[in-house]
Amino acid sequence: MQIRQPIVAVLGHVDSGKTSLLDKIRGTGVQAREAGGITQHIGASFLPTDAIKAACGPLFAKMAGDKQEIPGLLVIDTPGHEVFTNLRARGGSAADIAILVVDVNRGFQPQTNESLKILQSRKVPFVIALNKVDMISGWKKNPASQFITQSIKDQDPSVQTALDELLYNVVGTLSILGFSSEAFYRVKDFSKEISIVPVSARSGEGIPELLAVLVGLTQQYMQKKLDQSEKPTRGIVLEVREEVGLGVTANIILIDGTLRKTDSIALARRDSTVITKPKAILLPKPLDEMRDPRDKFRPVNEVHAAAGIKIASPDLEGVLPGSPVYASPDESRAEEFKRLIESEMKSVFVKTDKKGVILKCDTIGSLEAMTDMLKRQNVPISMADIGPVTRRDVVEALAIKENDRHLGVVIAFNVKILQDAQDEAEANHVRIFHDQIIYSLIDDYIKWVQEDTANEENAIFSELTPICKVVFLKGYVFRKSNPAVFGVRVEVGTLKQKVAIMNAEGRKVGVVHQLQDSGKNIDVAKKGQEVAMSIQNITVGRQVSEEETLYSLPPSHEAKMLLKQFSHKLTPEELGTLKAIVEIQRKSNAAYGY
Repeated sequence: MQIRQPIVAVLGHVDSGKTSLLDKIRGTGVQAREAGGITQHIGASFLPTDAIKAACGPLFAKMAGDKQEIPGLLVIDTPGHEVFTNLRARGGSAADIAILVVDVNRGFQPQTNESLKILQSRKVPFVIALNKVDMISGWKKNPASQFITQSIKDQDPSVQTALDELLYNVVGTLSILGFSSEAFYRVKDFSKEISIVPVSARSGEGIPELLAVLVGLTQQYMQKKLDQSEKPTRGIVLEVREEVGLGVTANIILIDGTLRKTDSIALARRDSTVITKPKAILLPKPLDEMRDPRDKFRPVNEVHAAAGIKIASPDLEGVLPGSPVYASPDESRAEEFKRLIESEMKSVFVKTDKKGVILKCDTIGSLEAMTDMLKRQNVPISMADIGPVTRRDVVEALAIKENDRHLGVVIAFNVKILQDAQDEAEANHVRIFHDQIIYSLIDDYIKWVQEDTANEENAIFSELTPICKVVFLKGYVFRKSNPAVFGVRVEVGTLKQKVAIMNAEGRKVGVVHQLQDSGKNIDVAKKGQEVAMSIQNITVGRQVSEEETLYSLPPSHEAKMLLKQFSHKLTPEELGTLKAIVEIQRKSNAAYGY
């Protein structure tokens, strides 16, 4: 058997100490060089067998046994908010095993739960690194030993008890979530129980045992998966970026096989498959780091899995993060790869005629994870795609909202919302749920649906254009145009920002841009209030004049709803004003032949 090194994903909640833990293992300073100490990009580091043996000492032989040794570990460090959604591969995950880092004093946090859900859905075995044990009150560091089992023995009984309590909080949480777990030194069957290894990224205690457990698990249970006999060359794109001197590059995890500079490589763009040959294959040195290497990458002509590599090629423009990678020296296989990628992409991107939510994500991996989680919550999806939220997305959600207000929404994970999309959403009360944590995003949406269903009449009424009548106060022109700013008194109802305004002849004057009271911005002005109102693209004296009466201008379908369904929620004055608005509009439309 030709065994490749296992791919190990390190994940957990932000600030749980993932990168610090890796830094201690690698002896690098990546953590200190990251912005604000938080991992900004996915990185990969190769830990050779010699480095692992040196760190584990006598434990290595004990855990690895006398079977064929695994040739080191390829460790992937993932930013907290991206979990490891990009480590996707057809039928599961590119990761063979994971380290889930948990802060011993904080226990499970939102991103810990999210990580766990994705590990579960992709069937990835994992080990818990219970970090920051040195922060337990009264903990004494043993400078003579890095072994956590020895450190625990050296602690006062009260500290040992405190550690046990914190450990069993994690055991309890995992049990509720359906996992059987135990401190690694009490585990009877490593294939049935999750190992929890107490560690300190600061002091290095527990790192020998953590590595030994990883080596033991991969050695004992993953030989078949890691065997490279007759495995095709495949990988996954983590990130595509422009680099000085190299042009467009892709950071890739090579999962199986051998990649050569002469190979034809297939990768996915949004609407096509690209076939290219690498201009360069670059490999970081052992124990170095892809994102921020201390030494320059080494150009190579071929590389064997598993490896974190960078390839350069002008054809990589537009390649998607999370894209599958297939390669072969045989150019005739390009069409086969193309079909493979196209069929894979079809399963990820969704565009249907059925009523459902609009989903936008940053990468293929996060899109797949979000789609999977929404389906498990029985939430139908009308469209699932990559990229920023556009006005078109909001317009599609609005069309769906007319039939089902709870599905007429946009759910956006870790992407920008374009300004025209934001404006369209505000104007039409289309909700955009936006977050960088998948778990929180779905929870927020589900919670809103429940609350909105329980209070649906009020929720719908609050989205309708409020009925309002105002008078332009004489002598209170603060600015004639760009925008026009003038004083008004609210005679009837409620004046709100972003509401369309008409005059007494039924002509639309414009949309309320801002409201101010005593120099402070306000969202709403009630009956009797005198406030400054600004409207873009009009001039005082032309479209609007002093002492003029102005009205809010609800779209006709909203006016009908207010009269038929919600008249009981309007005051007699508001109802009278609404009827006057409808009558003014009727006459205006008749006069202009509408």
